[in-house]
Amino acid sequence: MSQSAVKASGVTDAPDAGRWKALVFIALAQLMVVLDATIVNIALPSAQQDLGISDGNRQWVVTAYALAFGGLLLFGGRIADLWGRKRTFVLGLAGFAVASALGGAATNEAMMFGSRALQGVFGALLAPAALSLLAVMFTDAKERAKAFGIYGAIAGGGGAVGLILGGFLTEYLNWRWTFFVNIPFAIVAAAGAYLVIREPKGGRNRSPLDIPGVILSTLGLVALVYGFTRAESNGWSDAVTVGMFVGSAVLLLAFVVVESKVKAPLLPLRVITERNRGGIYLSLGLAIIAMFGLFLFLTYYLQIVKGYTPVKTGFAFLPMIAGMITGSTQIGARLMTRVAPRLLMGPGFLVAAVGMLFLTQLEVDTSYAGVLLPGMLLLGLGMGTAFMPAMSMATTGVEPRDAGVASAMVNTSQQVGGAIGTALLNTIAASATTSYIADHIGGASSRSQQQLVQLEGQVQGYTSAIWFAVGILVVAAALALTLVNAGRPGGPAVTGSGTGDEAEDELRVPVVAH
Repeated sequence: MSQSAVKASGVTDAPDAGRWKALVFIALAQLMVVLDATIVNIALPSAQQDLGISDGNRQWVVTAYALAFGGLLLFGGRIADLWGRKRTFVLGLAGFAVASALGGAATNEAMMFGSRALQGVFGALLAPAALSLLAVMFTDAKERAKAFGIYGAIAGGGGAVGLILGGFLTEYLNWRWTFFVNIPFAIVAAAGAYLVIREPKGGRNRSPLDIPGVILSTLGLVALVYGFTRAESNGWSDAVTVGMFVGSAVLLLAFVVVESKVKAPLLPLRVITERNRGGIYLSLGLAIIAMFGLFLFLTYYLQIVKGYTPVKTGFAFLPMIAGMITGSTQIGARLMTRVAPRLLMGPGFLVAAVGMLFLTQLEVDTSYAGVLLPGMLLLGLGMGTAFMPAMSMATTGVEPRDAGVASAMVNTSQQVGGAIGTALLNTIAASATTSYIADHIGGASSRSQQQLVQLEGQVQGYTSAIWFAVGILVVAAALALTLVNAGRPGGPAVTGSGTGDEAEDELRVPVVAH
């Protein structure tokens, strides 16, 4: 590696002796973030009932977190470069613990939504700092691959742990413990990081902060998601709804203009305008839109319609998690060096769409083994197969100075896609449910018949939204097959934003989804 590349990346020739101990605490922080996402899904029905959150607003428990996380990830990565990754990492953990305590102590929906947004803010500091620390502490290619492999295994397996732990905590203690459980994780990880992590010198980027870029991107994304959310209660033609969409378009366009002119942009446009990376960000974001809404619907279907306990609901999701891990480690990882990325991403998204098709057949009395099990298996298998090459390709060919922001863009596309997906699909589902109940409630003479119509209406709403998700996945597959034109690793070179020297190859770092 050239000296200039070393300097640019903040990597020193002598690796830190405590790097493997540091990995333990970095991985613990990653586990906490992954656990938090899935635990809250399982606890949501109980929390909604206790806090009196309406069906139209319940999505904000998920959306407030995802939006704050996604909207501020680029800023968080930039802060880590400026303040130092270790300091930012510890601060992110401390803030996440405080926000979790507020969520567990919430007495109304406003306090719950505020605590979730605060978790997202500190998560946006924590996630890029953790990835950056791994990148600068593990300089040997084989060691780095092993470190990111462990980190990735925790990201995948942590989801399953979260679903089961969330079920146990909700059923046997209280939904509030799904928030409080983050506090010991954060304390141990922060203390260990403070004592063990030794960040290499010379890795800070002291360029001035792009404050206009931060403001424009965050406000633009907030307006976009709020527009989708408002459409559920006020309709798509409502003046404020339309105004939000127009405002969002203006703000995000202004963000692009600003980024093209400032000396130290929050998001250098060269990162997203390269064909392969742009195609990955776009197709990945669309796939996440389809997935996030589905998680929410299935949680409610299993607990409210089917009457599953929180623990049973957690175990019911395991086939999807198993499919994701199998698709990622046994299919994607094994074939990644043999075929072009698009030949894994496109078919992977299509297999996931077939899994979604199974789930469009949901009814009040649907068999778990006949419909839910194969649907979730195929969905997980397809997504895992597609995500593996997408994560690898997302930072291939970037300059060292852009590696961090390219990594953050993957997380941003996922988190913002999740926020939009939850809002959009929840809006579609609520609309279909209202319409179904209005059409059928008149024929229900007894109370039990009316309750059945209510349940049927909910399921009708879920399946209507899932049909949209199927279409979104098909579009994601088409984009991956047409835009991502890179050859298999070791084949034709991928056009990147960098200069193409050998230093660039050494600095490529795998990216792990949250």
